[in-house]
Formats: sequence, C-alpha cells, structure tokens
Amino acid sequence: MPDQAVRRGRGLLHAGRSDTWRHHAGGRASYGGRTLRNPVQRQRAGKITSMLTSPVVAPEIDAFRLQFEQLSAETDALAAPLTDEQFAWRPAPDAWSVGECLDHLNATARMYLPVMDEGIADAIRHGLYGAGPYTYNWIGRLSVYVVAPPVRLRVKAPPPFVPTPGRLRPDVLAGFRAYQVQYVDRLRQANGLDLARARVWSPVVRWLRIPLGSSFALMIAHERRHLAQARRLIESPHFPRR
Repeated sequence: MPDQAVRRGRGLLHAGRSDTWRHHAGGRASYGGRTLRNPVQRQRAGKITSMLTSPVVAPEIDAFRLQFEQLSAETDALAAPLTDEQFAWRPAPDAWSVGECLDHLNATARMYLPVMDEGIADAIRHGLYGAGPYTYNWIGRLSVYVVAPPVRLRVKAPPPFVPTPGRLRPDVLAGFRAYQVQYVDRLRQANGLDLARARVWSPVVRWLRIPLGSSFALMIAHERRHLAQARRLIESPHFPRR
C-alpha cells in the first residue's frame, strides 16, 4: 500500500500540479520551493517524481483498451454491409433488430460512464493506487460471468436501457464508436489506480458495488454478448437478403 507521501504525490498529478516536486543538480530536491534535506524526504520525492513522469500503462488497462478498440472495429465490419432495412429488421415484434442491439449498448454506456466517473474520482480522493495484477472479488467475477456470452441468464432490460426503435444507422454507429472512445478515456484516467480496490456503483442495483476493473470487464462482456446476438440475427435463415 503506498505511503502517505506517495498518495499525496499521485493526488497532485490528478490535480495538474506535477511540477510541485522538483529535482535539481547535485541530487537536491525541493517541494513547493522548500529544499528537502532529509534523505527519507528526498527518497520519497524521487518515488513520487518517478510515478508522475512514468509513461508506463498498466497491462490490465492496455488489455481493456485493446478489447474496446477491437469491439469498435468488429461492429463496423458487422454493420457496414447491411442496408437500412436489414439494420432495422426484427425477427419478431418483441425482438430486437441489429440496430436495437447496438443502440442498447449505447444506452448502457450512457448509464455506466457517469458511475465509472464517480468511482474513478472517489478512488483518487481516497488514494486507492496500486500496481497489478489485480484479483477481483467474487461479486465482480460473477457479474462478468453472468453477462458474458454464451447466454447463461436472460434478464429483461430496465427502461433506461431499452433501445429507441427506428434510430438511423449512421446515428447508432457513430454513437457506438464515440462510446468506445469514452471507455478508453476512462481507462486512461484509471491508469495507476488499484482496479480491485476502487469501486463502482451499479446503475441498475444501487446497493451493488463492484471493482472498477470488473466494471470495464463487464462492459466488454456485455458488448460481446449483444454483438453475438446481432450476428445470430444476420445468420438467421429469415434475415432479409439483398
């Protein structure tokens, strides 16, 4: 667990004050203009400076980023060949079209991104930093397992997550791409945080909190679930062909 000085230094990074710690020629260090003569203080200053200037991205963060980028590319490849009619086709009146599967993911992003922001901000306030690899609790692991394909449990989407019928294909696809970029931006903000100790409230079940890392894994698993649903629609023998 980082000591108090380390937590303060990381907090300064997020406050945009990384130049508060300075190292000078001859090994002298200063903080806020005050020379640090104590060897322990200088050692801590060096540790903080290293963290503030390090370009290293946590492996878990980079793995999540690659998956969001891959999902964006897969969705473009899936939807690009479809006509507007195919994009909006429903196999039954109460079933979703390809477009509605994707719009459901957009609605999910609109609900989850704000709680991710709260979780990241809360972790920064409380100094919840730590290097991985991270071990997530059973609630986080179960949450991801339940939504990941293949389908193990079918649950009706709550009203805020229900897609809007009839949305145009360019609007749905542009929204999906934009939300993948937003997820990657949250990953950038979360880099350096302890993804297992930082927590995110569920926008569906307000008493439920899962690890921040699990929330990213949950969004990836959920998107893969509904992209698989969209593929099944396209592969259906009743799907309209050109």
